[in-house]
Amino acid sequence: MGRDIDETWIEEAVERYRRIEALHAEFEKAAKTVEVTVRSADDLVEVRVTADGTIRDVRIDGPLHNRTSESVAKAVQDAVTAAADAAAWAREKLHKEYFADYRKLS
Repeated sequence: MGRDIDETWIEEAVERYRRIEALHAEFEKAAKTVEVTVRSADDLVEVRVTADGTIRDVRIDGPLHNRTSESVAKAVQDAVTAAADAAAWAREKLHKEYFADYRKLS
């Protein structure tokens, strides 16, 4: 015996899928514009990053003449690591805002 096809259910499922796809596109667009700024622990390096992980700006503040290359490299590494963490945090926060009405499937 064949199964009945519920046309209304299919149309609603397709519409839900389209809405989620549209939200996802909006989310990805927003992730490119939301920016977070972080600094290294010693305040030497500042990194501005978007929620999609794109580094928009890196600034070195202060004199470098009394610093070793290792200390500058560490400050850059600290700031870049913090920027990656900040981008992930911003992306998660943005995701919650866009998809608050949808529960996880897991």
